[in-house]
Amino acid sequence: MITISEDQIKEYKEKGWWGDQTLMDLFLKNAKAMPDSVALTDPPNRSKFTSGESVRLTYHELLTVVENLAAGLLRIGIRKDDIVMLQLPNITELACAYLAISRIGAIATPLSVMHRTHELLHAMRMSDPKAYITTTNFKGFDFVDMVQNAGVQEKFPGLKTIISVSESKHPGVVSYQDLLGENGSTGRLPQYLAETSISADDVFSICWTSGTEADPKGVPRSSNQWIAAGHFVREAGGVGPFSNILSPFPFINMGSIVVFIQWLLTGGKLCLHHPFDIPVFLEQVKQEKINYTVLPPAILNTLLQNKQVLETIDLTTVKTIGSGSAPLADWMVRGFQEKGIDILNIFGSNEGLCLISGPTDFPNPDDRAKYFPAWGAEGVQGKIPSATRMKTKLIDTYGNRIKEKGNPGEMCVKGPAVFAGYYKRPDLNDKSFDEEGYFKTGDRFSLENNGAQEDRYLFIGRTKDLIIRGGNNIAPEELENLIIGHPKILEAAVVGYPDIKLGERVCAVVVLAENETMTLDELNSFLIKKGLAIYKRPEKFLPVKFLPRNALGKILKRELRTMFKENS
Repeated sequence: MITISEDQIKEYKEKGWWGDQTLMDLFLKNAKAMPDSVALTDPPNRSKFTSGESVRLTYHELLTVVENLAAGLLRIGIRKDDIVMLQLPNITELACAYLAISRIGAIATPLSVMHRTHELLHAMRMSDPKAYITTTNFKGFDFVDMVQNAGVQEKFPGLKTIISVSESKHPGVVSYQDLLGENGSTGRLPQYLAETSISADDVFSICWTSGTEADPKGVPRSSNQWIAAGHFVREAGGVGPFSNILSPFPFINMGSIVVFIQWLLTGGKLCLHHPFDIPVFLEQVKQEKINYTVLPPAILNTLLQNKQVLETIDLTTVKTIGSGSAPLADWMVRGFQEKGIDILNIFGSNEGLCLISGPTDFPNPDDRAKYFPAWGAEGVQGKIPSATRMKTKLIDTYGNRIKEKGNPGEMCVKGPAVFAGYYKRPDLNDKSFDEEGYFKTGDRFSLENNGAQEDRYLFIGRTKDLIIRGGNNIAPEELENLIIGHPKILEAAVVGYPDIKLGERVCAVVVLAENETMTLDELNSFLIKKGLAIYKRPEKFLPVKFLPRNALGKILKRELRTMFKENS
């Protein structure tokens, strides 16, 4: 499946921005070059949150697992362009599944283990997967049980196979271990590969993103688009060959999958971590001699403020930590730089990795926390090779380009790391891209200079009302549509409120029916029955007599935020 236009493919390949190597090609190259080196490790505490013991795989061992699993997927009928849904914690089986799916030219679409039936059914309705790989045990939760109780296979007859990586007594479920019983070096896999053309322009993954729309949107990305995003991080962060990389989050979105891409580009060791646990994480950093990892700003702030912890941990091998999803504190970036660790300030989304403030563009940590390089803006070159491949501009509410310094506008981006359009949503694509092919991010920036050698971007805020809680995107409209289904509620609006640890939390503002009363617990009990993910549930509840609106009837969420502050 190719979602990119022939003209764009031709343009980017002629410029040398895209190539012919798939992500699987990168892995095969690494496996051939260093078969006995450790490639992939499980979380050391794996047995505490899911089934199975922690394993360490060399490149040769990992290649064998991937080839056998690819052959097993062929055996159950998975072919090129078929979609395979993944809902797994951050364990070795997740990385193996990605590689095996890629090996046969199928498409991976991942879901968070925090998602429940509400999110699952929407993703299945949009993607029509042919197989679903999951577990019967994540902290005691059985995803196979969830799927079968929801009657998913009856609702989606295209879903032929449910695969469990852990022991399952459910009828009709295929064992992951049974699939590994296939021999990938002989038989059906070599023959299939000889007969099947798999391109770097084919879709590798479809991730799910939340924006202002009520339902999550599918974001298809090819190997070429992922590799381009990986080069941005590698160049901006100085992530060198054979790096030891620690991924603290499952591979479900840009922030985590680009870590997986770093591993493929550098040919190092990928160490998995889950669920996030600071002592376990720090011990992995020490034992695995980690060079690169990613952490949200709140965790970085907490680590730097805890002098007792800092004095007892060994961070000497860590060179770079990627961060983002919320503003960075200058004292934090400065504090880590004093310890010899560069913090990358990353601005991006599933739609595209856009701007990265690294030590090359901003040696001064205070600048790096505040600004982003104006890659692709008029007259700006940037200081890393990939910077010349980006095009950026700011537009006003009428779509006109803003050239004046200090005048805020919506950030629009274009380049090899930017997606080509939402999956099966031409209606959204018409609104999301302008006539020049720029993607409109919905985020507001201004172009600044202040005597600097080159212009830089200053992040102002989100044009959209998206809530980002601990790095997870929450679309208010999705929640609002569920909440107004409660018989006691006439109207509802959802807003985010600031939180030191998570960046934002969710507040539900509701207009109740006459003579009705309601509590937060009652509302969340209703949402639990709807199968809503835990992290999306409101943590504050504000009943009001009416929702403030403008002359066109649009709810004024800025006034709701003010009301929340006054009532806190």
